[in-house]
Amino acid sequence: MIHKATIDSVFDAIRLEEVIGDFVQLKKSGSNFKGLSPFSDEKSPSFMVSPVKQIWKDFSSGKGGNAVAFLMEHEHFTYPEAIKYLAKKYNIEVEETEQTDEQKEQADERESMYLVSEFANTFFQNTLHKSEQGKAIGLSYFKERGFTTETIKKFGLGYSPDTWDAFTSEAIKKAYKLEFLEKTGLTIVKEEKQFDRFKGRVMFPIQSMSGRVLGFGGRILTNEKKAAKYLNSPESDIYHKSKVLYGIYHAKQSIAKEDNCFLVEGYTDVIQFHQTGVKNVVSSSGTALTSDQIRLISRLTKNITVLFDGDAAGMRASIRGIDLILEQGMNVKVCSFPDGEDPDSFAKQNTLEELTVYLEENAQDFIRFKASLLQEESRTDPIKKAELVRDMVASIAKIPDVIKREIYVQECSRIMDISEEVLFDTLAQMRNVDIKGQRKQQKETKKPLEVVKKEVQQPKINEQNGLEKKIIEILLLYGTHEEEFEDLVMKENEEGELFLEPELYTTKVFEKIYLDLQEDEIEFTQNTFKEVYKILIDQLNQQEEFKIEHFINQIPPEVAYEITEIMMDEERHALHRWVDMEIHVKKKEHTVSQYVSDTILNLRRFLINEKINELSQEVKAQNFENNLNVLEDIRDYQTLKKLLYRKLNRVI
Repeated sequence: MIHKATIDSVFDAIRLEEVIGDFVQLKKSGSNFKGLSPFSDEKSPSFMVSPVKQIWKDFSSGKGGNAVAFLMEHEHFTYPEAIKYLAKKYNIEVEETEQTDEQKEQADERESMYLVSEFANTFFQNTLHKSEQGKAIGLSYFKERGFTTETIKKFGLGYSPDTWDAFTSEAIKKAYKLEFLEKTGLTIVKEEKQFDRFKGRVMFPIQSMSGRVLGFGGRILTNEKKAAKYLNSPESDIYHKSKVLYGIYHAKQSIAKEDNCFLVEGYTDVIQFHQTGVKNVVSSSGTALTSDQIRLISRLTKNITVLFDGDAAGMRASIRGIDLILEQGMNVKVCSFPDGEDPDSFAKQNTLEELTVYLEENAQDFIRFKASLLQEESRTDPIKKAELVRDMVASIAKIPDVIKREIYVQECSRIMDISEEVLFDTLAQMRNVDIKGQRKQQKETKKPLEVVKKEVQQPKINEQNGLEKKIIEILLLYGTHEEEFEDLVMKENEEGELFLEPELYTTKVFEKIYLDLQEDEIEFTQNTFKEVYKILIDQLNQQEEFKIEHFINQIPPEVAYEITEIMMDEERHALHRWVDMEIHVKKKEHTVSQYVSDTILNLRRFLINEKINELSQEVKAQNFENNLNVLEDIRDYQTLKKLLYRKLNRVI
């Protein structure tokens, strides 16, 4: 268990925009930051971060909270894992009590797999740097590739001994269960035997965006014909190769800063680029590029530059991924290297300045690159040229943005010397072929028009929940404000009629709410609000200075969802740019006392209506003789209701 002092130190040190900025590309928006939701696929930003309040809100999914809640949602961390991650980021020493054997056994399966992977990573690194076999074979290989000791350690490169069960035996000796060694794919189990999957390979740990080891890539150093040159961890609960990019952990900050991501093919391409000084580079780890991988990049930038090896066959095979990038609404450029060169070798032979200049001068728009690559084959063949044009238009058709499509059509027309009209017709055919097919099918199955009267039942709104939510909002935003309130004191005139007389007094908002609810014996019905109300009143009563960010850090993440929606209400208006459209939202702080009074009066009105309905049902169920007392109660409630409506300026 982590000591409270450590947790407090972490919360004091963190800056929310820095933590989330490691995973999401944020742009300044007034005093806040906004970006695309990391929890849903969207084109317009609905994700807001408030540095002042130290909370975030994703309006597309409804999720929200503090830095810990974000890591728990985004990285699927447990609470202790999130605290440890933040402590490491801000160089805070973690103090914790020793876990019992029982507590260790209670760790969930995913966490056990993470722990096994971390142990394996440490084992492979120690073997590389400390064993004779590791230094002679593994370290020598990495040095021959031109990697420095600093680079090798930074990327956690290692070596798996060339014996059948060196790793498995050591892991079992350290009390790691064979079940999780097998589930992570580190150990292969066959009947009574178990042996290491990565025997005799140099190791590349594959990390998540937050730095957790998900799996491994292993390269064999012998010339065995039956053995694969590269071997990856199998799919598991923590490793999904289609959703992971090699190098993203080390590249994420540079990608966001440079607003561009270089995409290469192999592990060593990433490492060599990084060592040379170009750090905004990732790899799809030898697998075909996927939509999930592109979306991972899109959290940090909308610009991708695909880097290809010099051989034409490799380029033609890889160019298929460009359409997928375009389909995701990304901007894509392409850069190839001279024949016989790849990103690894080219970066190794050139300085940072030379590499940067080459990338700037040779990165082409995808349409130019595609034309130059395929034109050589179609120069003297009209049929092949027609196929090339169709292929280029097919790529343009993938682009969701209509303006970009038109610009690319114009560019294609100029490069291929073909009319825009023909290209637009071809584009329309490609984009509408499915729509036309659907329209035809709809036309064939269309039935005569029938007028059917249908009553649409509107969902019932829970008014009390809404009023309870407003009270929580008031306490959070204005709880410590001192305001002048007008209270209505019930009095009776000479004729015996009840009337309300106003009295002015000054008090703190939370005291006004607490006393009013106590007086009427009103309790919250929604469990979340009931829990939050109790914590809020306690803190507002005990602390001289109430800070929202401290309050958020003390409530469970699931409760924080509701709270952040309340606290980020004004940020929602900024997100939709209502002011730009001359829609001005009235800020509540200008009429706090009125807002408080109206909310409490509305809650009283609602509860009185509920009581009147309850008594009316009671009258129907009883005989006349027993109804007199109940009818008298109803009359009194009706009188009180009229007074409340008068105060609220409502017509009954």
